[in-house]
Amino acid sequence: MESFSEILSEIEEFKEELDKHYRFLHKNPGVGFDIEETYKYVKRKLTDYRCDVKSCGKMGLYTDIGIGSNDNVFLLRADMDALPIKEETGLEYASKNGYMHACGHDMHTTMLLGAAKYLKEHENKLKGKVRLMFQPAEEQLAGAKDMIEAGILSGVTGAVMIHVLTGVDGIDSGKAIVAPAGVSAPAADYFTINVIGKGCHGSMPSLGIDPINIAAHLIIALQEINARELAIGEKAVITVGTLSAGNAPNAIPENAVIKGTMRTYDEMVREFIKRRIIEITECTAKSFKGEAKVIFGSGCPSLYNDKKICLLAEDCIESLGCDSVDVAFGRSVAGGSEDFAYISRKVPSVMISLCAGNKKDGYEYPLHHSQVRFDTSVLSIGSAIYTGMAFCYFEQ
Repeated sequence: MESFSEILSEIEEFKEELDKHYRFLHKNPGVGFDIEETYKYVKRKLTDYRCDVKSCGKMGLYTDIGIGSNDNVFLLRADMDALPIKEETGLEYASKNGYMHACGHDMHTTMLLGAAKYLKEHENKLKGKVRLMFQPAEEQLAGAKDMIEAGILSGVTGAVMIHVLTGVDGIDSGKAIVAPAGVSAPAADYFTINVIGKGCHGSMPSLGIDPINIAAHLIIALQEINARELAIGEKAVITVGTLSAGNAPNAIPENAVIKGTMRTYDEMVREFIKRRIIEITECTAKSFKGEAKVIFGSGCPSLYNDKKICLLAEDCIESLGCDSVDVAFGRSVAGGSEDFAYISRKVPSVMISLCAGNKKDGYEYPLHHSQVRFDTSVLSIGSAIYTGMAFCYFEQ
């Protein structure tokens, strides 16, 4: 096996190919499971690399590279979906379809395609079997679960994911951050509250039941959970993102709809908050003569990093050479959720972050912004990290 600096050097030789992958994927985004252009492109390129490509779940793809036991497979995961955001970057390869890769999933997919090319060309040097997982619907927190149910983890004994960062201070592009052992990303739960009132003329509110008034009291009451019901060490965030009700300024509507999210790091806190949202919702609505029902939608558990895989990632990234990539350890946990958490709860796993844009270098916008841009010079570094982890796992 080549040294990791040699791996990075060889991947750098086809960086123009990686850039072509990235530009196509960025220009042709899809959301959720509706990612047909991306799916076809990834499948075609993997086939070009002589990989045996298989479908998994609704819109997932994977390929196994290497020989070895089917009971000891190392998983490399990249997500493929974008966001329902209209792009405003002005890039020549910007998306025009109303969707945008504002979270960098096109970067992840490109990196894993680069790893596929290298690993297939050096397959005889692998001491085990590596599975490359291309996943849809991460932003909906549904894709990983769908692929797990379809059998993607059969024989898998370890896993790694990379997520890019941009618009940050104090971290240079190309610097990788290995998540600390334990929980590093919170559980996420989406909720919808349907408030039922009684419509009437705006001049005669006594004849109706105002669902907007109920919703307003509910939004304030839910913040009481954080302020007065959680201990100082029990971190959680409850956010109301939308409130929809009525169409006429002189009428009280029949219904109001509140939509929001909650983020928690501890499963007991997660269940407690869910229960309290239901109790507060039902009691508040009743106190104003209305009704309300809470519906919890898609979500995922907190992401757990295995200590042994974390140490392996630290050693692997350090060995890539400080001239090209640096590594930071022990960073604080993230605020955004990640549906790789479903995988991390079933097999030893680690999440690696890779900086792809520092504010001082002109990458001023954060993830999920309509003007966010990424430093594509780190694509080869990401590919090398994926590749290095594949070799490292079977060398330990």
